[in-house]
Amino acid sequence: MGEAKRKRQQALARGDEHVNPAQVVDTLGGRMHVHWDEGAAVTPHGQLVFFAEFLAATGEFDRWVSACPLEYRSGNAPDKRDVLGTLMLGLLAGHRRYAHITALRGDAVAAQCLGMNKVVSEDALRRALERIDEGASAAWMRPALMHSVREALDKPWVLDIDASIKPLYGRQEGAELGYNPSKPARPSHVLHTFWVGNLRLVLDVQVSSGKQHTSAHAKAALGRLLDELGDERLGNRRPALVRGDSGYGNEAILLELESRSQPYLLRLRQTRNVQRLLRRLFERQGWSRPDHQGCQMIEDQLQLHGWSKKRRVVIVRQRIRGGIARERRVDDGKGGRQLRLDLASPSVHDGERLWEYAVLVTDVAYPIEAIGQLYRDRADCENGFDELKNQWGFTTQDINRCQTTARACALVYNWWSWYCRAAKPGARMEAITSRPLMLAAVGKAASHAGRTTLYLTLLHGKAHILKPLIANIRAALAHVRATAEQFRTQDPWAAMLRYISHRIAPTIGPFRPPNRLPGTG
Repeated sequence: MGEAKRKRQQALARGDEHVNPAQVVDTLGGRMHVHWDEGAAVTPHGQLVFFAEFLAATGEFDRWVSACPLEYRSGNAPDKRDVLGTLMLGLLAGHRRYAHITALRGDAVAAQCLGMNKVVSEDALRRALERIDEGASAAWMRPALMHSVREALDKPWVLDIDASIKPLYGRQEGAELGYNPSKPARPSHVLHTFWVGNLRLVLDVQVSSGKQHTSAHAKAALGRLLDELGDERLGNRRPALVRGDSGYGNEAILLELESRSQPYLLRLRQTRNVQRLLRRLFERQGWSRPDHQGCQMIEDQLQLHGWSKKRRVVIVRQRIRGGIARERRVDDGKGGRQLRLDLASPSVHDGERLWEYAVLVTDVAYPIEAIGQLYRDRADCENGFDELKNQWGFTTQDINRCQTTARACALVYNWWSWYCRAAKPGARMEAITSRPLMLAAVGKAASHAGRTTLYLTLLHGKAHILKPLIANIRAALAHVRATAEQFRTQDPWAAMLRYISHRIAPTIGPFRPPNRLPGTG
C-alpha cells in the first residue's frame, strides 16, 4: 500500500495526465489548464538564502540554538533547531499566531537554508515554548539580545525607554483593562522596551499585564540593564544619556539613575506645580532665540512635591502656527451625539499667541539649545516603537510564552535590522517595506550531482534596486570571512557590527557635542 502511494505521488509530481488530469479554468484572460505539482521544491521566501548566509557567516543563529534550554527525552521529539527555525521563519513572515505557522509547513527550501530537517507544526512549536520556564527563558534570551548589539555601543549613544500598549483579542493571561488610549475598552499587554536610540535596536523588552503600564514596573529592569551595560569586565557600554517621556519623569526613576551616576533627560507631567512654574517663567525675559524649528528654551531649578532635592529643568516652547481643530461631541437633537470640529487659526486671535510646550528634567550640563534638540530626536524612536509593535510580534496564551516570544521577536528584529543596514547603510528600512523587497521571491530548488541550484523570480516593482543591496551584503560577509581567517579568535558577529557601524557612523551620532549649538556643525 505504501509503494502504491509513493508511485501515485511520483506520478502527481511528474504531472501524468491519467493520474493528475488538467483542470480547465476559464479566467478573465482566457482559458488555462491547471495541474497540481505537489513535489516541487519551491518557496515564497526565496531571498531567505541571503539572510541565511548572513546568519551562517556570523554564527548568531547557531549560538542562539545551542544556548536554548529546550530539552526532550522522546526520540520522536523535534530537534530544537527545527523549533527555533520555525519560530524565526514565522516572525520574518509577519505571523502573529500559532495557526499562521501552517502556511510554512511545505517550505522545504527555507528549512534547507537554515539547516533544519523540517518546519514543525504549530502544536509542536506551542508545546516546545511551554517547556521553557520563565527563569531559563530569561537566562537564554537576555544575553542573546545583549550580544546582538553590545559591540556597536562603543560610541556615545542614547538609551530610550518607553511603554507600548499592545491590544489583545483573545483570552491571554494578563490581558487586563488598563491604560489604553487608542482602544479604551480593549484588554492589553504592556511592552516596556529599552531601545538604542537612532540605531533602532532592542536591548530588552519586558511584557507586563495591561494594568502595569507605569514606570514603577520597569524600574527594576532598567537598573539591571544599566548594571549589565556598565560591567567593566565586558567593557563599559553605559549610554551617554537615558531618555524617556513623561511616564518616567518621577522621583523613583530619577533616584534609580542618579544612584548610578547615569545622565538622563526625561519629560515631566504637567502637574499643578509644573504649570505654576510655566506661568512664572513665561513672563520672564530670558528665553533663547528661536532655533531652526522655532523653539525657544529657558531653564530653572525645580523641586516638586515628593522630590528629595532641586533639579535642573528646561522649558521648551514652540509657537503653534498652523490651524487648530477642537473636537467636541454635541447633541444631535435625536437623542444621539454628533462629532463637531471647531476650526480656528492663531492668526484670528488679535494679540494672542498659542504655544506648545514641554518641561524637561535633566542633570547634564549641555546648553539648553542642545537639550531641546536632544529631546526632539526622540521622535525617531517613537517611530521605532510603533514599528516593533505593529509590524512584528507573536502572541501566545500565557504570559510566560508571551515574554519568550517578545524577546525572540526583538532578537530577530535586531538581526534583520543589521542585515538591512548592511544592505543600505545610509538609511533605515522598516519591515513593512524591507521584507517584501529583501525576503519575498519565488524560489525553485533543483538538485543534481550533489549540487543544489536555487532559481529566484522577483515580483517586486523595485527589483532593479535589489542586486546592489545584495552586493553590499556580500561585501560585508567577505570582510567578515577575511577577518576570521586573519584573526582566529575574532568573533565574526563583532567584526560584522564594527564593519556596519563604521559605514553608518556619520549618520548615527546620537547628539551634537555640547559645546556646539544645533545646526552649527
